Amino acid sequence: MIVLGIETSCDETACAIVADGDKIMANIVASQIDIHSAYGGIIPEIASRKHVESIYAVIKQALTVANIGIEDLDGIAVTQFPGLVGSLLVGIAAAKSFAFARQLPLVGVNHLFGHIAAIFLTEKKPAFPFVALVVSGGHTSTYVVHGPHNFALAGQTLDDAAGEAFDKAAKLLNLGYPGGVAIDKLAKKGKRDYIAFPRAMRNSTNFSFSGVKTALLNYLQKISTPPNEEALADIVSSYQEAIVEVLVEKTISLALSKKIPRVVVCGGVAANSRLRAAFQEAGDKEQIAIFIPPIALCTDNAAMIAAAGFFRLQNNERDDLAINAISRIHANS
Repeated sequence: MIVLGIETSCDETACAIVADGDKIMANIVASQIDIHSAYGGIIPEIASRKHVESIYAVIKQALTVANIGIEDLDGIAVTQFPGLVGSLLVGIAAAKSFAFARQLPLVGVNHLFGHIAAIFLTEKKPAFPFVALVVSGGHTSTYVVHGPHNFALAGQTLDDAAGEAFDKAAKLLNLGYPGGVAIDKLAKKGKRDYIAFPRAMRNSTNFSFSGVKTALLNYLQKISTPPNEEALADIVSSYQEAIVEVLVEKTISLALSKKIPRVVVCGGVAANSRLRAAFQEAGDKEQIAIFIPPIALCTDNAAMIAAAGFFRLQNNERDDLAINAISRIHANS
């Protein structure tokens, strides 16, 4: 089964073609980072307009790279939720037009489940069941995944997502955009124990990162002079460690409590080098297998949407042309 996936939930215009849910034939991403960096964050109206400009060129490029025609497709998968409504609508409109014109089955995909499905596009695939941490700029959630159609929400952030906490910290420290990348790079030069930033809700399966962000703001307001380069690296490294430690601790604890020796870490923040290393260290210690997609499949892409869509199509699920964009929805939907 050959599935064309479309992803436009935020600021990446992406199209991919995936065969049988695990073979990437093409994976094209048109980034808007250069455009939004001037504003220090994503401007939804600009993102939507850039999607309109790029969507059909990206789809055409994916078909060319895969060396197939539209007539070779067996289905269309598109991100339906969650995300920026204007951005989502562009991808959904494109998916509907192809599905209608070619009478192809169409499925909407939960973006978070797409991130989890990315692991099936790698050589090292987990067996079911496994625990999954989806961690990105807009989401931080854990799931117990019993099968491709059985996701049980175990915990989620009650305020800021981990990636949001990174981005806001980078803005406070004038590190530039995207903030998570800047923090990851600078933190490698600093001491992780320089400042004892708080670790919130350690006895809960849910997450909270607003406190660590506020602690950083309070710290910066108390110091009399701006930190030099060495001190800045120490601050960033300590801040990153506080977030990483909570993500690893809670996810590993969930796996141990469920007696599941497999953990998948996915989403944009899974590209963070310290997070990847910390999970491997914890996995080795607790004898839990850690599965993390390559960086290109951690950030938003359409291959993961095609993979998630494949499982729905394989299960004979279909959506009609009335599907609409949904900005926010319960993460277990």
